[in-house]
Amino acid sequence: MTEAPFDEEKCISQGPESTLERQLVENYLKEKGYSLESLHKLPPDQAKELMKEACTYASLKLAELESKSKFRDEIRFPK
Repeated sequence: MTEAPFDEEKCISQGPESTLERQLVENYLKEKGYSLESLHKLPPDQAKELMKEACTYASLKLAELESKSKFRDEIRFPK
């Protein structure tokens, strides 16, 4: 049984952070020497692994930014 190709669009959410998330994914891939378009030329397993790495990276960066924002708010506006 063959596994369906990884769909990078499912990785990138439709929320308000989707533009930033997509940019983070694209930047990660660029640092690895790839682009979203070039993934389609890779073997499916390799493309899937790269997208998993890129999505994990983007998720962690978004969480980091959100944490920093909340921390700044707590400093500026203590309860």
